[in-house]
Amino acid sequence: MAASPPVHVGPTELDEKASIKDKDELPAALPSDEKKGIVDPTNYGEDIKVIDVDELAAQGDVYETVRPLDMDESGKERSFETAWDWSVRLVSLEDDPMQPVWTLRMLFLAVGLGCFGAVLSQIFVFRPTTIYVSHLFIQTFAYILGKIYEEFIPGPQNPIPFLRTRDTAFWRFVNPGSFNIKEHTAILIMSAAAVHGALAINIFAAEDLYYHFTISPAKAIFTLLGSQLLGYGLAGLMRSFLVYPTVSSYPNLFPTIQMFDLLHRGHSNVLQQKRIKVFWIAFVGVFIWQWFPEYIAPLLTGFSIFCLARRDSPWVTRLFGGTTSNEGLGLFSICFDWNYIGSGGSAYGPLFQPLWTQLSQYIGMVLCIIVFCAIYVQNIWKAQNFPFLSQLLYYENGTEYDQLLILNDDYTLNREKLEEQGLPWLAPSNMVGKIAYSMGFGASVMHILLWCRKDIWRAITEARDNTIVDPHYERMKAYKEAPLWWYGGVLVVSIAMGLATNQTSGSQLPWWAFLIAVGFAAVFLPIVGFLYSTVCFVPSTSDVARIFGSALTPGRPIANMYFTMYAYNSIEQGRSMTRDLKMGQYIKLPPRVTFTMQTVGAVIGALLNYVIMKIVIDQRREILLDVQGTNVWSGGTIQAFNSDAVAWGALAKDLYSPSGRYGMVPLSILFGLAVPIPFWLVHHYWPQLKANLILTPMLLSSIAIMNGGITSNYFMQFLLCLFSQFYLRKYKPGFFRKYNFLLSAALDGGTEVMIFVYTFAVGGAGGKAIDFPRWALNPKGNPDYCMKLN
Repeated sequence: MAASPPVHVGPTELDEKASIKDKDELPAALPSDEKKGIVDPTNYGEDIKVIDVDELAAQGDVYETVRPLDMDESGKERSFETAWDWSVRLVSLEDDPMQPVWTLRMLFLAVGLGCFGAVLSQIFVFRPTTIYVSHLFIQTFAYILGKIYEEFIPGPQNPIPFLRTRDTAFWRFVNPGSFNIKEHTAILIMSAAAVHGALAINIFAAEDLYYHFTISPAKAIFTLLGSQLLGYGLAGLMRSFLVYPTVSSYPNLFPTIQMFDLLHRGHSNVLQQKRIKVFWIAFVGVFIWQWFPEYIAPLLTGFSIFCLARRDSPWVTRLFGGTTSNEGLGLFSICFDWNYIGSGGSAYGPLFQPLWTQLSQYIGMVLCIIVFCAIYVQNIWKAQNFPFLSQLLYYENGTEYDQLLILNDDYTLNREKLEEQGLPWLAPSNMVGKIAYSMGFGASVMHILLWCRKDIWRAITEARDNTIVDPHYERMKAYKEAPLWWYGGVLVVSIAMGLATNQTSGSQLPWWAFLIAVGFAAVFLPIVGFLYSTVCFVPSTSDVARIFGSALTPGRPIANMYFTMYAYNSIEQGRSMTRDLKMGQYIKLPPRVTFTMQTVGAVIGALLNYVIMKIVIDQRREILLDVQGTNVWSGGTIQAFNSDAVAWGALAKDLYSPSGRYGMVPLSILFGLAVPIPFWLVHHYWPQLKANLILTPMLLSSIAIMNGGITSNYFMQFLLCLFSQFYLRKYKPGFFRKYNFLLSAALDGGTEVMIFVYTFAVGGAGGKAIDFPRWALNPKGNPDYCMKLN
């Protein structure tokens, strides 16, 4: 292996008493020549020693009991406080540039699992029971299939004598031997790109089902490719500050990375063998356990002593119920269902999300409870006419609003019909949710400007001057980089495809509005991506995109769909890409392999999404148009998507203008901009108050967190957050380093495999749902025995 330049490593963690002013006085670009080495920016100070990256890697891996890089001056393992601690102490620096990546095994499994995941995820868009094909699910099955391939396909190193072949280039390509970590990572990246559903499919389905318009296959395919690759092109141009620097650590990646390390490294080490044993015990154990809360005993999803004590009280249901969607706020419920406690394949999870990101969420959650209850009690916005929690539109008397009655045959707004039907009403909890997300978006913009602008600029200047401070990035210099112009080319081609199809596909979106949508994504991807990569928070941009779209193209639901696709979906695609680029950097996957896997995976996924959508709509049209559907097929996802487009595209001027009934929603973006400023001023002048720890975008967005879905999990997540991210991280750093993220991966992975099996075996995805018999822990009505409300 090629030697890497030295890296400076400080002996202690970042001093929590340091003020923001101290940090700002760091040099814009830290030294990175052969003489001075690389400085750890989180420990920049007087006591700095020079350690070569190879020497740093030689100190041991994550599973080692004692490593010099983990120790403080007193000889004890220090807690995890900085991005440097997380990315260097929790991720292996081991690399072998000679490991084969471009193998038949990798290509076969990547394409196969990508197709499987894309088909499965698209089918579940049209099912009443949803399933998310997550990283850990694909990672688990890729490993199993990779080991099977290793054992049973002929190759020069096959352990079975009659399957062992001559050592030639061809047979090494077919089966090079041990299934390695780089093949595994490449498979996961391509499969994840294919699984990431295309929002364009929802538009095509809505046009076909509700607007009686079918786009031609050629235009559909080019629209898909343009919309899916647009975000990839943008993200690739922003690698310098969203991927390369240490500060962009992506905390939600650590369970995945540690699972890779566990499956492929250090198997001869006794300590690693212990971790492997713990992992599989937890994985199998949670797979077995999850059959109880998910199927046999749903009461375990949320045990509430309050619900058991008062089964006939609506307010007990509203406050303490939470085991079914829109039941209640789930206060103090004890949840034993890891499907809801864990990450569920999302960016949020109690075992890996940073402490103050989670605490900011729980502060917002308390405000959510207070605001929801106060509005309902005071009957603000006629709250008592509507369900306590709901996402539907209503007439003033509380009956569900029929949006089709206010539209013309071409699904544009009919003013006369609107005057006859009246404007729809939102349930106040839904209204508060929209206000909270808007405020959270505004706060995200100001948070970046106040707290992160210097970090971003420093990362950009370091990339320009080739002085990037990260040992994983140093390792990546052994490989050819994917040039910037590759991503620029993807961006230009995707914009060209988008413009062409936008003008010829009946989108109703003017060309200038399309370019504004692209600009929206380009401006806000850095904000969303940097918050996601540093503090594991994802600002909501979907409603903000709809606000912009409705202002630019009023009265046009279809145009609003297309604007949302190019603005919001491009941000989500870019965010997904930067995460997987960082995964490649952590694992030391050659950048050109990562580029290829992501772009090919996106293309495969888009094409299969379209094919499956056409088949399902052609065969199940009447069921998909039915409001209730069946236990096997449902058009609920497309119905909700179209309803949002109608509400924003056709009614935005009446509902959300400054003089409209819900004009607070767009104005809340401006209020959100102001919220971080007092916290920044307090920290600037009184740093000892630690106001910098409060993540205002997360706090504000969390005021909407209980608006829908199951809520019985939050109390248990709060307890786990304190145990993992406070107690273990601070006082048991050795256990935290070796087992915290590993257990997160095992519990999430085992749960996701169980949900997959359950969904097809008895959950209805296989054609017929098989309900478990009623008994004390599987009651009729709400599983927690709370009163069922209409």
